[in-house]
Amino acid sequence: MTYTQWFQSWAGENLGWFISHVTLILLIALPLMLAVAMIIYADRKIWAAMALRRGPNVVGPLGLLQSFADGLKVMLQETIIPSAANRGLFLLAPIITFTVAQIVWAVIPFGSQQVLADINVGLLYILAASSLGVYGVIIAGWASNSKYPFYSALRAAAQMVSYEVSIGFIIIGVVLWADSFNLSTIVEAQKGAGVLPFLNGFGFNPLLFPLAVMFLISALAETARPPFDLTEAESELVAGYQTEYSSMAFALYWLGEYANVILMCALNAVLFWGGYLPPFDWAPLYAVPGMIWLFGKILVFFFIFSWIKATVPRYRYDQLMRLGWKVFLPISLLFVFLISGWLMYTRYGA
Repeated sequence: MTYTQWFQSWAGENLGWFISHVTLILLIALPLMLAVAMIIYADRKIWAAMALRRGPNVVGPLGLLQSFADGLKVMLQETIIPSAANRGLFLLAPIITFTVAQIVWAVIPFGSQQVLADINVGLLYILAASSLGVYGVIIAGWASNSKYPFYSALRAAAQMVSYEVSIGFIIIGVVLWADSFNLSTIVEAQKGAGVLPFLNGFGFNPLLFPLAVMFLISALAETARPPFDLTEAESELVAGYQTEYSSMAFALYWLGEYANVILMCALNAVLFWGGYLPPFDWAPLYAVPGMIWLFGKILVFFFIFSWIKATVPRYRYDQLMRLGWKVFLPISLLFVFLISGWLMYTRYGA
């Protein structure tokens, strides 16, 4: 009996289905919010360690409650809406950003048969849903009726669009190799997919490893993480498109940004490094729950994200756009051609 069928057995078919899915949504959304709070703490501790500082160490044991204290402070602040702002759109923008950051997790597989919506077009759903995030950014910049947030929103929109194009072509290479848009199928296709048959992960394949590197860099740009945080260049754009926001409206941007970072870390793991599979195709390793492997890989990628922020200087905007359009786009197109040609030759005898 499946999880949904158990609810349907005592609540009826329709109500049981509804209760089971609401429960599953809460089992994903609530731990995700807790993970966001703790990942902000980890982010700050990593930066502090690399700068030979202490980081948060006062609020709670080892400073573990610092993120919750910051959240409480934001909740108690007054919500200020600029007099010349478009009130409705001003409040709608952070809701869009926060919601989009949540809904994408519906198709992420946490283990074998452990996914909220195991749809056949999971990757297309992720591309479509994540693309909606740009609306939250543009609406915030425009509705604030202030030139600095508006400039930042235009920069952020151009940046997100330019790197989503290369991400799209990178994903095509993965889809061709796995022969599916379903994320669970893509993970299962990575068993023994490395250059050595005992390695799990497309990233161990010489044809797909360059795509894995480009996806990691594009993920940094997509989430506006350093060295691509041009939306928050303090010297010219104040705090970026959310400059005029305060209280919980600002907190929604804060939470949505880190939820997107965790999502990109998860996609790096799922698409190229085996997702919930162990790194080696060795039977004893499968005794460890797949969710543990996935969370471990997410933490590794998040450490890489923080490491890059602490050590790599910020790009100029022209350098950022040149990298997206003149480097990643043609290289990703080339690898789509190489991968499709290789598969036609080896799989179909062309």
